[in-house]
Amino acid sequence: MSFRSLLLILVLAPVVLLGGAAALDMRIPVPQWGRDYVLRFVLDEDKAPLELPPIAGPDDPSRPLVVIDAGHGGRDPGAIGSDAEGRQFQEKDITLAIALALRDELLRQGGIRVALTRAEDRIVPLPHRPEIARLLDADLFISIHADSGGTRDDVSGASIYTLSDEASSEAAARFAARENNADRLNGITIDGQSAAVSSILVELSQQRTQEDALAFAGLVLREGERELAFVPQPRRAAALAVLRAPDVPSVLFESGFVTNLSDRARLTTRAGRAQYAGVLARAIRVYFARRSAAAPSGG
Repeated sequence: MSFRSLLLILVLAPVVLLGGAAALDMRIPVPQWGRDYVLRFVLDEDKAPLELPPIAGPDDPSRPLVVIDAGHGGRDPGAIGSDAEGRQFQEKDITLAIALALRDELLRQGGIRVALTRAEDRIVPLPHRPEIARLLDADLFISIHADSGGTRDDVSGASIYTLSDEASSEAAARFAARENNADRLNGITIDGQSAAVSSILVELSQQRTQEDALAFAGLVLREGERELAFVPQPRRAAALAVLRAPDVPSVLFESGFVTNLSDRARLTTRAGRAQYAGVLARAIRVYFARRSAAAPSGG
């Protein structure tokens, strides 16, 4: 038999076999061990379009709008801590619980509209978070996070970040580098964002926006000084991509360390989350009250 004849048989044999099976209504089995691997896949999971969340609160667009961003989510757990029993505590769960508690507290007090970048355990690409605030024309953006001390369990306390091209400390620079790389480490790529992130500063954008963010950060520290434990020099600055919205005052609230026993007790309990929500809600109300008083009256 010639080589050409042999090749023709090898090519046509599977076609003939499948055709005969179809004619006789026969089913050719697929090995079970390979079924899951071959048949289950997701295409373009991370290139889903940006979806705007619903706005809760007064049905009055003149009321101020706060966008609360629960850091991390989905397959991105963020910082992880564990207790003596081996139970794990993930940043993504802690930030979502605090964000929900803050939303509920603001809605309970009334007068302020609220939207969440995520209301469940799902991943939200980093560039989408500030963009949601911009597209909703928010008056304030608060990104909530928690930190890890690595092998050190004595590092504790909350802090609050505003945007700057120069980090306020070496620790702030390391934190910004880690948070800005979160998407890359979790396999998310969004075309065209690197240039946008590089230009987040836009000469620190509008000076008024930065001044407002700094003013709000100061209010958080003032309202929380008797209720929350803060790190030394808790007011920090860094080139954080999540704070890049040039026209929305934005802060990142670092609520504490999941690796510290006392911080974790506050971060993971209903009473502790109520403390965070109460402090942030008071700061938000004072902030908007001051802005309203400073606004020029019509007429």
